[in-house]
Amino acid sequence: MPPNERPILVAVAHGSREPRALHTVLELLDRVRELRPGLDVRLGHIELNQPLLDDTLAGLAPAPHARDGAAVLVPLLLGRGYHIKYDLPQAAAAVPGADIRIAAPLGPHPLLVEALCSRLADAGWQPGDGTSRSTGVVLAAAGSRDPESAADARSTAAMLSERLGGVPVVAAYASAASPTVPAAVRALTARGRHRIAVASYFAAPGLFAARSAAATPWIAAAPLGAHPALARLLLQRYDEALTAPYAAQRRELASA
Repeated sequence: MPPNERPILVAVAHGSREPRALHTVLELLDRVRELRPGLDVRLGHIELNQPLLDDTLAGLAPAPHARDGAAVLVPLLLGRGYHIKYDLPQAAAAVPGADIRIAAPLGPHPLLVEALCSRLADAGWQPGDGTSRSTGVVLAAAGSRDPESAADARSTAAMLSERLGGVPVVAAYASAASPTVPAAVRALTARGRHRIAVASYFAAPGLFAARSAAATPWIAAAPLGAHPALARLLLQRYDEALTAPYAAQRRELASA
């Protein structure tokens, strides 16, 4: 199917009071458009920034030859949680007659690990750091009360540890879950790991990312931002949803 006949891709960002967050998301979506010329790519925020998701969905106007109201919501969220399970389905259901599918969250996925490693390297991580007995990594995530969200973060931490050569990687959270980032740093220090890096498991800059970075005794990576691997992953989630929407996948798993 030619890109201009495909459903609209609506990237769903959380929203932030940090001005750089919106700029970062817009840069990421420009990368997506470069990878898939002709695909109609739009943006909606859950809160705090314009355009809000409800407004984006209310204004759906298909690209030429696209099916009326057809869209795929691709959350720029890194794991399962309330927004994925409740906010997005409710927003989609509020648009009567539209064919709106919901893609899986971005994580966990090897492309996220690729981006995390790249950001750590930008911050000063060297290939030999993964073999040092004094080195550790805290994977700093936003946090959620949903246990599946924490499970996704731990899965990413395990993949990152393997990618970095076996260095200990501890998932930690800026809110709503434990351990906190400072607590994870202390736990690694107690294990003799004094060169501790913080890998920023955030899609864009914001308060949580800044607080997490401030807790590191060594280096702190930048958020994932508009990394090319993130743009490729966003399109992969979009393509997957055209075959099996995330909500349907969840129903199948629940009934298995």
